[in-house]
Amino acid sequence: MQTSRKSAAKSRTNSTASARQFSNTARALIGHVPTIAITPVADGRTGAYESNVEGTWRMVRRVYDLISSNVCLPDGTPVRVVVAPEIVYGARTGALAQAYYATEGVCANIWVSRSWAYSDELMSACMGIGSSEWQQAAYGLNQTNRPGAVWLKAFTAAMDEKQRPIFSIYNPDLESEEGELAPYVAERLLRFARCAAAIGEMRGKNYLSVGGVSMGIIGSDVRRNLMHHYLGMGTVSVDMVAVHGRMARGFYDHNELEKAFAWMKKRFALNFGKGRRPSPPDTLLRDCIKMTLIVRDMMIGNPRLADPAVGRKQGFKADVEHAQGYNAIAAGTQGQRQWTDLYPNYDLTESVLSSSFDWNGFRAPYTVATENDSKNAAGMLIGTLLTGQPQLFADIRTNWTPASVKAATGHDISEIAPLGLIDKRNSGAGALDYAVDVFRLVKGGQNLSIQQISAAIRARPDLQKALIDAAIDGTSYEGAVLEYFPGDGLSSHYRTPGGIPMTSFRFNVVGDRMTCSVVEGRTIDLPLAVADHISRVTDSTWPETYWSPRGMSSFEYMSRIGPNHDVNAFGDIGADLVTLCAMLRIPVDMHNVQAEDIFRPTMWYRYAENDFLACRDLGPMYI
Repeated sequence: MQTSRKSAAKSRTNSTASARQFSNTARALIGHVPTIAITPVADGRTGAYESNVEGTWRMVRRVYDLISSNVCLPDGTPVRVVVAPEIVYGARTGALAQAYYATEGVCANIWVSRSWAYSDELMSACMGIGSSEWQQAAYGLNQTNRPGAVWLKAFTAAMDEKQRPIFSIYNPDLESEEGELAPYVAERLLRFARCAAAIGEMRGKNYLSVGGVSMGIIGSDVRRNLMHHYLGMGTVSVDMVAVHGRMARGFYDHNELEKAFAWMKKRFALNFGKGRRPSPPDTLLRDCIKMTLIVRDMMIGNPRLADPAVGRKQGFKADVEHAQGYNAIAAGTQGQRQWTDLYPNYDLTESVLSSSFDWNGFRAPYTVATENDSKNAAGMLIGTLLTGQPQLFADIRTNWTPASVKAATGHDISEIAPLGLIDKRNSGAGALDYAVDVFRLVKGGQNLSIQQISAAIRARPDLQKALIDAAIDGTSYEGAVLEYFPGDGLSSHYRTPGGIPMTSFRFNVVGDRMTCSVVEGRTIDLPLAVADHISRVTDSTWPETYWSPRGMSSFEYMSRIGPNHDVNAFGDIGADLVTLCAMLRIPVDMHNVQAEDIFRPTMWYRYAENDFLACRDLGPMYI
């Protein structure tokens, strides 16, 4: 083994510079698939251990099956689930588990027990297994003859004392050890696994800042240390001249450009605007597609750009370095104004990349934020990782009360939106999926979670086709308003159906600390005359989404939410966001999640459930 390693190392050091090439990988983004460990524990005493072996492994199997069958990444890749080599009952068996987990790239761990176990000294649980970056949970069986609760409380108290946050899972009622897990237990195991996997997937990847600050918007100020300390992500910045240079040199896949151009022309209603425009329609469409290809290539790389044969045939110089991309899991484009005063805006780029499909068919969405709002990009990324769905980047455009609607249109909407609504319109960059009610695509979808909707769509080509067709039929691309965009552009326009559960949220920065605001609500179907009026007096070329928060007025939301942009996710995902924020030590400054759905580490109880105090004392996850 040692000789083989030395030979391989010598071979690598003897490689010449000319051997550099694009290394193809199974996934476009480089990084270990998030891996969750299950660690069974039991009483080590002779007799007690033996009587618990079979039941403990049954618990492990049920947890393993639940997570491996239900938790995956947006592209459908299942999270990895690994199990300790043997039941942990002392320091040595704990060390064996840790040694195994180190080789498997574990990012989270779930302790499982149906009995008493030595929770601290013998298991070395708080130091020997895991690291300070791991998310930790513990599930204790609720049965009278097996004191899983006694172990659970002793263990979580030990973790609290060592300031190692841990999520405690214990069913309110006595549990059967046969059949499926209790719904309460299953819900919390899945929430923990979803959030931990999202954090694991972000870790070590990058945010790509294309350009700088847009029009003085504070969200465009990419804070490198905050990305690193709170999200575990790096930041790469490129000037927008990099996009211009690739366009000028033809450094993109010309075959894909032609495929995309033909698809856009055939499938979408295109309205290039009236009067004298900066460039002919076909030139404008091609330029917008070139920008889309280039931003995507800079995010995840493109092996065709490293291939000299492709370059010679298509008329560009192959370049291995620039073909690599930046391993960016999220990006933002500055656009306004340094680019858009001269060239087409990024609306088509952002709307297509942020959607779940393009000219190549159904796929996982990319995260690309308008105006380089990196804080909103963080929210879009997290929302996609939690749901598998695209996220809607929106302006918090206007608050409409029933009184203001009646004064403007003569229509009474007090029954539809008694507490008012928010016009979530943005500059044509909204993900196209929001032209569709995805819950209605799936039979019985109104009774399913958004994760179940995503899984159904991923599994069925007929649902994918239905989604794509409906989104395209509901969308037109409109020529940019030249007053705002002198360089022109193409903006997606659609009207989001009403009745969709939708969570609006925003990651904020106060000084050097991040916070998060989370509000669940529903989209609104306005009378046609009302929607048309609002569109006409606002901007009829941009996508329209009308939304009401639950349990608060639209004015209260408008008053309390932070910046001018927010993220909008299909589904009621507020509880997931609260859990994930606790994992990252980001306090939630506003939410309307039901109290019984809040799931945070046990340490929060020691702080009287004060999110800000707990997060302040713990500090950001990655410091």
